[in-house]
Amino acid sequence: MSVTTGHTDSADTGRQNGRARPAPPGPSQVTQAPKLRRRPILVVASVAAVCLGALLGVWAWTSTSNTHQVVAVRATIARGETIDQADLMTVQVGVDPGLRTVAGEALPDLVGQRAAMDMAAGSLVTSESVTSSVIPPAGRSVVGVALPPSLMPGESLQPGDNVRIVSTPGAQGEVTDGPPVEVTATVVGLHPGAEQDKTVVSVLVPKDEAGELAARAATGRVVLVLDSRER
Repeated sequence: MSVTTGHTDSADTGRQNGRARPAPPGPSQVTQAPKLRRRPILVVASVAAVCLGALLGVWAWTSTSNTHQVVAVRATIARGETIDQADLMTVQVGVDPGLRTVAGEALPDLVGQRAAMDMAAGSLVTSESVTSSVIPPAGRSVVGVALPPSLMPGESLQPGDNVRIVSTPGAQGEVTDGPPVEVTATVVGLHPGAEQDKTVVSVLVPKDEAGELAARAATGRVVLVLDSRER
């Protein structure tokens, strides 16, 4: 008679279940996970990039929040000249509160006014830079004097210059008794003359002297003298 024991070998049990159990791995078969190597230079570079980005963001925010749109000069404007739209532009800048600039939206109000001083291209317009005074004002007149280069100073004339228009001898060189007649005036503009070699200098003179100056200028027997520019 055969005796069946209650103990069943594990290998036999595996075979009975239709599959074999894998043997437990030995010490030499255990695979270790690769160790991650930290590179300090990459960590430092990442931190620096984050800090730089934050600083740039703060700088950009500060720059935009502290700037204002103001009027600037696009093309140089000489003192006394009429201001045109093309002479001006608006820019975004950070300005000192002590500087009385003109807000960008006020640009149209400046057109047609006159420059109270020389304004260089790229400079900011201040409230002192322009004047609304009318040319000619009451009691004054503007006279145009056409002159060739030989009867004008070698220095380029500018609006606001103080000049004298002095009578010259006639074609035969006759000189009248007494000092030459001269009229003190202020330059308000320069324009090309009808004759190619002449420039029309518009000068501001007292109203009661305008007639005599116009008559003398029409004869061509006058010379223009530039006086001191010191103020």
